[in-house]
Amino acid sequence: MNNIARVIFYTGIFGISIFEIANVFFIMPMPGSQEMRSINLAYFLYTHRWHFRIFFALLIVIGIMNAFSIRHKWLPATLLIIAAAIIYFFNFKMTAENIFRQARNVIFKPMAENTLNVSSNVIGVENNGVVKAYPIQFLAYHHQVQDTVGGKPMMITYCSVCRSGRVYEPNINGRLEKFRLVGMDHYNAMFEDETTKSWWRQATGEAITGPLKGQQLPELASMQLTIRKLFELYPNALVMQIDEASRMRYDSLRRFEQGLSTNKLTRTDSMPWKNKSWVIGVKVGSVNKVYDWNELKNKRLIEDKIGDVPIAIVLSTDGQSFAAFERPSETENFELHNDTLHLQSGLYDFSGRSLTGSSQRLTRINAYQEFWHSWHAFHPDTQKFQ
Repeated sequence: MNNIARVIFYTGIFGISIFEIANVFFIMPMPGSQEMRSINLAYFLYTHRWHFRIFFALLIVIGIMNAFSIRHKWLPATLLIIAAAIIYFFNFKMTAENIFRQARNVIFKPMAENTLNVSSNVIGVENNGVVKAYPIQFLAYHHQVQDTVGGKPMMITYCSVCRSGRVYEPNINGRLEKFRLVGMDHYNAMFEDETTKSWWRQATGEAITGPLKGQQLPELASMQLTIRKLFELYPNALVMQIDEASRMRYDSLRRFEQGLSTNKLTRTDSMPWKNKSWVIGVKVGSVNKVYDWNELKNKRLIEDKIGDVPIAIVLSTDGQSFAAFERPSETENFELHNDTLHLQSGLYDFSGRSLTGSSQRLTRINAYQEFWHSWHAFHPDTQKFQ
């Protein structure tokens, strides 16, 4: 009987240790974990975590007296300490929300009070005449900032492992929702909504598991540009400033923003169409198309057709700010002089606004700078511009 009780004790020790590792393994970038199709298993383990913990804890309690009745009490004591260390490490050190904390103080400053380097890249949003911008250097650490712009709630997101920025309306079935970073799947950040505990993919805004699986967050228009270009186009824009509680983390991500990271998850491939090569992804209707960043840097203007829609992708003279627009017609071509767009219908600035007094405005299309492996993973049917 004593031997059976000891077996129960050791089963509980090993069981809870393996469970705590597995509970984090499948949703964090550990060797092999992100190549598996394991999201449903990961969600099952996570949502039933307390059932597993209570079960294994009961096994430990049932057998602990007999486990310590042996002569070499150091063995069960050592295993208990190891199990406790595993529980602590994988719950308080390795979870996504403990590694990447949310901003405590989200502060915005106008151009005259901005303290950030104007060459920094931001994700900008515009609504009801209000323009706000969120530095990629900050977003890459926080992964999301939930804010209100011009009266509309927004969720500005970024995943550094995919180099993908997206802006969503945090609205689920007419209800304003809160989200937290829960981990990643196929190297892309996942968020959990507070109400249903469903998990949502950052790159697509889709719920990939949980009660709301298959639902989609509404995506909003956004732009990626430098702070200098932002203020040039929108002099009254507001830019998110440093949250002092996260300053050290921000400093470590400055090299990432510039494409100089040496981390294997966030590094940059300089050659085209490698896993970590930069691309520009564009979606028009149900058609996805992707463009090599190096080619855009060389040409600064790429004209193309996606489905039935003629488009143009333009790169600013700063080599960082970019935008995509619909062309008025397939036969009407753009010319780019400095950062002014020339068409037969008139002149336009880099935001698509007319420079000739007309109320006409170019139709802007969301375009995303991303790692090639990310765009291809979540848009497997994508066309390549070559």
